[in-house]
Amino acid sequence: MNSENRADFSRPEILSILLGLLLAMLLGALDQTIVATAMPTIGRELGDVEQLPWIVTAYLLASVAVTPLYGKLADIHGRRVVMLSAIVIFVVGSIACALSPSVPILAVARAVQGAGGGGLISLAQTIIADIVSPRERGRYQVHIASVFATSSLAGPALGGLLADHLHWSAIFWINIPLGAAAFFMTSSRLKRLPNVARPHKLDILGALLLLLATSPFLLALSWGGVRYAWTSPVIAGLIAAAILFGLGFVWRTRTADEPLIPASVLGNQVVKTATIAAGLSMGVFIGLSIVMPIYLEGVVGLSASMSGLALIPLMIGTVIGATIAGRAMSRAANYKRLPLAGLALGFIACAILAWRPRGLPLPVLEGLLLAVTIGLGTVLPTATVSIQNAVQRSELGAATGASNFFRQIGSALVAAVFGAIVFGGSGVAQEVTMSAHATLDPASIEALAQAFRHVYIGACSLILVAAAFFAAMEMRPLRSGAEPPADSGH
Repeated sequence: MNSENRADFSRPEILSILLGLLLAMLLGALDQTIVATAMPTIGRELGDVEQLPWIVTAYLLASVAVTPLYGKLADIHGRRVVMLSAIVIFVVGSIACALSPSVPILAVARAVQGAGGGGLISLAQTIIADIVSPRERGRYQVHIASVFATSSLAGPALGGLLADHLHWSAIFWINIPLGAAAFFMTSSRLKRLPNVARPHKLDILGALLLLLATSPFLLALSWGGVRYAWTSPVIAGLIAAAILFGLGFVWRTRTADEPLIPASVLGNQVVKTATIAAGLSMGVFIGLSIVMPIYLEGVVGLSASMSGLALIPLMIGTVIGATIAGRAMSRAANYKRLPLAGLALGFIACAILAWRPRGLPLPVLEGLLLAVTIGLGTVLPTATVSIQNAVQRSELGAATGASNFFRQIGSALVAAVFGAIVFGGSGVAQEVTMSAHATLDPASIEALAQAFRHVYIGACSLILVAAAFFAAMEMRPLRSGAEPPADSGH
């Protein structure tokens, strides 16, 4: 064992550890998608439809807010104990969800579940960084992309199936055996992890300020244009609170002896540029994933089931892009070229969609959607590995947690903007959403197509900004072992 306390793992050992980590990640990713199709059944059986959105919002708020906290805890106490704690919290929250007698109690239980789920993904990425050198890490990031694609495709179908043929609580009970398997697999296999625990203090005030800043911001994005007008006092108050507490968090970060997110991480040029590029890229992907069913049904004229099938290219493109970039990263000297080319491909595909938002043959449309997400997918593993390559080993958890946090915030913001564009004009999008067999007149179809023209233009703009930040990112040599990160050269 060397100065960085890294254990040497064979490829079979790495794959064995990875299997447990992927199962833990699947728990967190699946519960972001499996609930949506079961919500009508839950509302009917619990007799409360009005407060149903809280069961999604509560999980989102909790999971995003705790992500940086898990990263810091992993740097202080070590990865294994924090990962196992996250799994336990998630399973306890799942049991509480399954037993909930009302929607408000279910929302609280979902917050507990999210408090566990929020750590699973970033902790898994951190642990992979512990056992695999940066030069080889890209190929393992591919498996992470596969987990998200699986949850995106299988989650909605599984949620509807369990709710219709068993009981809505089955979507939470299923987490018990999965969580138990993830716990025992990771518990035994993570014992060989290098000991990275440090005698640091946890910045409780910083964590509280971050929670108080994140929650109203995400609520504003979730409620704006849906429950309240964007100009309403409620949304304005939430945004003002988010800004106020956000400024408090910035102050705390600058003045605390050991801030929640170290200044060396926030000030790192690679961390800043790669996080913004990945956040915008992920935001475009998430935003399109949310609004494209309305486009496919309202503009293209597909049925609800057919639109689900037509979304497959959009979902699998990120896995293809991540696979290509991850494998190329271990071999290419200039590992920025492929993501920049991928972003160019995504820009061209979005520009074609903006130029002709209506009337494209379905195979051409599918090919363009595939091209968009292949391009976006090349950015994600490259950005993650670049960030982890640029920080000290003792900061891996904080850097990975912080990048995932800001990536989720960016995704929520872009999704809200795309949703506002689609739903903010006429009531056409609402009509498509409310009826599975909505018949639109030519004028309504044209109005919806023009709204999506602006969505595609927005996507093009965000891709350009992401490309600019990625191009500006310092390309530091990828470490082959446990040597310290390369100096920035300044």
